[in-house]
Amino acid sequence: QVQLEESGGDSVQAGGSLRLSCAARNMYSRYCMSWFRQAPGKEREEVGGKEGEDSPFYAESVKGRFTISKDNAKNILYLQMNGLKPEDTAMYYCAASYGYCPKYQDDYTSWGQGTQVTVSS
Repeated sequence: QVQLEESGGDSVQAGGSLRLSCAARNMYSRYCMSWFRQAPGKEREEVGGKEGEDSPFYAESVKGRFTISKDNAKNILYLQMNGLKPEDTAMYYCAASYGYCPKYQDDYTSWGQGTQVTVSS
């Protein structure tokens, strides 16, 4: 089974940048890998993701500020976050699923434990 581990979360000032990493183990073929986030009292939302070699996709709320990339040799998914806002404060999770990205969050088969991002104004 694929195992995921996120890292890189921190506390930053508004306007700052962070890069999150998601290291995947036991991933040997084409997978969808995505980033989600959940703020206190809110539902978990998708930030964006990447299917295999396809271009990344993003939620409207982060387009132009966040960039997803993947190191295929190391099986690490990155989330570069620039221009951070207080509303980006959340626990960020990495998720993976074999093949295409699922339409529904619950259909992702592997999840990491999350990494906390806090943005102060």
